[in-house]
Formats: sequence, C-alpha cells, structure tokens
Amino acid sequence: MKEQRQVVEPKSGRAPTRRFVFVLMPNFTMLSFASAVEALRIANRMSGQPLYSWTLIGEGGGHIACSAGTEFKLDSDLIELNREDVMMLCGGIDVQAATTKRLLNWMRREARRGLTIAGLCTASWSMARAGLMDGRKATIHWENQDSFAEEFDEVSLTKSVFVVDGTRISTAGGTSSIDLMLMLIAEDHGEDLANAVADQLIYSSIRTDQDTQRLSVPTRIGVRHPKLSQVIQMMEAHIEEPISPAILARDVGMSTRQLERLFRRYLNRSPKRYYMELRLQKARNLLMQTDMSVINVALACGFASPSHFSKCYRAHYDTTPYRERGSHAARLSI
Repeated sequence: MKEQRQVVEPKSGRAPTRRFVFVLMPNFTMLSFASAVEALRIANRMSGQPLYSWTLIGEGGGHIACSAGTEFKLDSDLIELNREDVMMLCGGIDVQAATTKRLLNWMRREARRGLTIAGLCTASWSMARAGLMDGRKATIHWENQDSFAEEFDEVSLTKSVFVVDGTRISTAGGTSSIDLMLMLIAEDHGEDLANAVADQLIYSSIRTDQDTQRLSVPTRIGVRHPKLSQVIQMMEAHIEEPISPAILARDVGMSTRQLERLFRRYLNRSPKRYYMELRLQKARNLLMQTDMSVINVALACGFASPSHFSKCYRAHYDTTPYRERGSHAARLSI
C-alpha cells in the first residue's frame, strides 16, 4: 500500500539544510536524543525537503552505549564543526564522570567559534563545567537541580522544560527535547510545519519555555488540598533553613494541631517527618552528584551538626552518608 501524506510547504520555501551535531556522552538518555532526531526526521518528511541533517559524534569515535545499554555507532570522533552547525550535547546518568577534560577543552574551542550549543537532559552540567553558561539562564533534569545549584551559582537555574539564552540552550530531559525542536522548527520554517510534526508524533500538548518540568504538588502527592500543597511548596523552598511547623501552620491560616492532622490524614506522617524526608532526599542527591564534603551537604540541607545529619541519614537509608558516597563511587568504577 502506497503511503499518503500531505506535504507542508515551509514558510522559508527552498532553504539550505541545517546540520545538527549530536555529541553522545557515555550513558546518555536515549529518549532525549531520539525525541530530537525524530522531530528533525519528520520535519524533512512532512516538508518533502532535506531541511535538516544530523551526525553522531563522541569522544574516541567507534561505538557508545546509552543508559539503557543500547549501543550506537558514531560517525566520528570530536571533530572541528562548521560555525552554522548546532551542537547537541546528549547527557544522562553520571554526567560528571562522562564530562572528561578532553570533552571540556573541545567544547570551549568550538564555543569560541560562535556555535549554538544545546545540552539535552543533564548535559547543561557539562556546559556549565566548561564555563559556557556563566551569567546565563539554564535548566536541567529536576533530579540534578540541587547539585547544579550548589555547584554553579554563576548560572541562573530555572525549572523550565527548556531554556534558550542566546546561543546557549538547555533542556530538562525526557520529552522536553520534542518541545525544543518544535520551537526551533517553527522559528526556521513556520508554525504550520511544527504543528504537522507534532501531529505525526501524536504530541498534543506542546510546552514552551514558560512551562515547568515537574508535576504540580497536588499531582505528585495524589492529593488536591490547597493548604497542604502550599505548605509542601514552602518546605521545598526552605531546605537549607527549615521553617518550624508552627510558622508553616500560621502562614497558611491554621493551628499546629490542624496541620498535624492534615499531614496524618493525607500523607500518613507528621509535618516534621515529611520535611525531614525532603531534606534527606536532597542530601542524598548532593552526596551522589557532587564532591561537596559531608559537612557542607549537612549544612546545605539544614542540619546543624554532622553527627545529627549522620544519625538521621542512617535511620532513613540504613547507611551512613560516608558509606553511601563510598558505595556510589565503587559502582561508578565497575
């Protein structure tokens, strides 16, 4: 059966092919990469023109595996790019280990030549490490937000699904690559083509850089109670300097006892316990993703002393902060 499709004429008419260079880093996230490539492929198909081309490169050339274990054949090593190219860094798990000295030097050299550089998923960490994001806005996957904020205070970190700041672009990972590529396609060739690509992807809720990446508090906790959501948002915003339950209750117009009952009813734990779990979760992220000392991690998560931090951490995770970091480092070396 012959395939039928309606060709969407780009507003640009016959345009030169724009090349995207995907730099695949070890353990990159396949979904972020594939979403971006598929959007480009479909744009070519729907327009009936080679509007976009792409190539896969990476340190050393050869083959590289994504975080799911699937291997990809690279077209080349880290080569000199054309100024008109768009560099798409593809990060994923353990981005710090994947960000080598050679990669950083190569990125800096290419950046000096004026290229547009994008970081998918966790790759904005690599861009920041290279000094390419100083004084700019950026985003990164929500799981890496805490460590990024602690390490790069010269970067204005947002919670958007993607951010475009001049020639520097970053995405939060997952399907946010689709949102970014649809925006770029619309800028290059018009909204009609971008919408046709979205339809082919069965992507009906296109997000912009004004949309945040995480689900709302009510959706995450499975409870729609405005005061409960408000208190949790306040807790999440004050990890380093925790707010007492009495002040939290007062700020939402209820008594401490009412707040206790609210948490017990909907979350089966006290406000104090829930707050502690939030702080320990951030602490675990910092231990896994940064080189911060355990003392500094403790302070960043609102613990006045390392001994109290260690006691609370062990009670929750059944291991000490020091052992947690040691076992994580051992897993990375395998």
